[in-house]
Amino acid sequence: MADHDEQKILLPDSYRRDFLKKAAGVSAAAALMSMVPAGVRSAAWAGGRDGLEKTDVTFGIIPLTDCATIVVAHEKGFFKKYGLNTSVSKEASWANIRDKVSIGALDGAHMLAGMPIAATLGVGATPKDTITAFSMDLNGNGITVSNELYERMVEADPAAMKARPTTAIALKKVIDADKKAGKEPMTFAMVFPVSTHNYEIRYWMASAGIDPDKDVRLIVIPPPQMVANLQSKNIVGYCVGEPWNQRAVEMGIGKSIITNYEIWNNNPEKVFGVTKEWAEKYPNTHKAAVKALIEAAAWADKPENRKEVVQIISAKSYVNAPTDVVDNSMTGTWRYSKEESPVSLPDFNVFYRYAANFPWESHAAWFITQMIRWGQIDKPLDIRKTAASIYRPDIYRQAAKELGIAAPSIDWKPEGIHNKNWTLKQATSPIEMGPDMFFDGMKYDPAKLMDYIKGFKVSNSTVDMKKLAKLNK
Repeated sequence: MADHDEQKILLPDSYRRDFLKKAAGVSAAAALMSMVPAGVRSAAWAGGRDGLEKTDVTFGIIPLTDCATIVVAHEKGFFKKYGLNTSVSKEASWANIRDKVSIGALDGAHMLAGMPIAATLGVGATPKDTITAFSMDLNGNGITVSNELYERMVEADPAAMKARPTTAIALKKVIDADKKAGKEPMTFAMVFPVSTHNYEIRYWMASAGIDPDKDVRLIVIPPPQMVANLQSKNIVGYCVGEPWNQRAVEMGIGKSIITNYEIWNNNPEKVFGVTKEWAEKYPNTHKAAVKALIEAAAWADKPENRKEVVQIISAKSYVNAPTDVVDNSMTGTWRYSKEESPVSLPDFNVFYRYAANFPWESHAAWFITQMIRWGQIDKPLDIRKTAASIYRPDIYRQAAKELGIAAPSIDWKPEGIHNKNWTLKQATSPIEMGPDMFFDGMKYDPAKLMDYIKGFKVSNSTVDMKKLAKLNK
């Protein structure tokens, strides 16, 4: 009832007597609210007065199509439905997102799936316990190269470049030729050191025997600046989210050679992140935000709503890109080059299907394995315990239960074993899931984390493996 003390609720004597009894065990405010009829309580909730510790909140986004869930929740009134008066702040970089959430300038934000992990562990920044109870989407990225590099790859290995998904085999041959000629390593870009994009482009390159720390130069460029840097030849390729792959294709300055859906079917991409301190201080506000985001994600994932999603997020205040460019991937198609017709890729953006919003602890553990693989984590840690402290399916389940929707009853699942749709039966009710294959045929068993980490042929790990193994039996 904060900020509304002047609005007195008059109750009959019988209600007052019952209230006095209840007040002995709970706070007066809570007991008083329990006496209010359900209809009045729901109206109070809609106005943000039923247990919300904070109603005015600001959430940050980066101008990418997968900011859609936050933007749709704001623009279509889902946040308001759950009592939240939201502002959406477009940020210039992922570092801005991380730092503003950390200091409380943003209440929560659109984050890379690895960011809450990195923030908590202090990878690249001062440690700040950060959590996620909501995964925003699956897939959504691509790898694009310049026309010049593409032609060199075709010349180096025509057969490899005709196959899809496109491997990095031809790129390896180009790199080897450059080494032989004494040339400097080529420069590629990704959006942030702990981004999905960094791990995806590394995974793709390493699968062909390329060491991304030695054979190429890999730099950070904010998503909206990728196209300009490719055009000015500062870089020869990049991994980024949409619409910045399709933008390069439409401009005719590059070719998108593989999507992250093809690298790992239905991989986790972005999350809604808040500090642990914020979540504990405002638990009801946090749960309200998660509920609103779940409903917004379900709405945005319906094919009949995708055109409206495109119109909403294309605006200058959000993605600020031509609607036809945003429309291409958002409506289930993908264009590899300007010379080719768009192909059907219905799962390029998944916002709700396949339990997309569930924060799988096994996904958090996968990102930790990649941080270990590439030397970002240099001290041994208990991977399972760490994952469970950052990805919070318990909070998601509370929200899902109140919404009456199905939720997984397990926190861990293997990847790389389903090549078609399947049904998750370990849930409150069966959930249809999508394929989860890796393009190189590898399997990820979260019950055998050490085997997985040791299974990579290209790795620059600096962790003491014996100590790591002791903590991860």
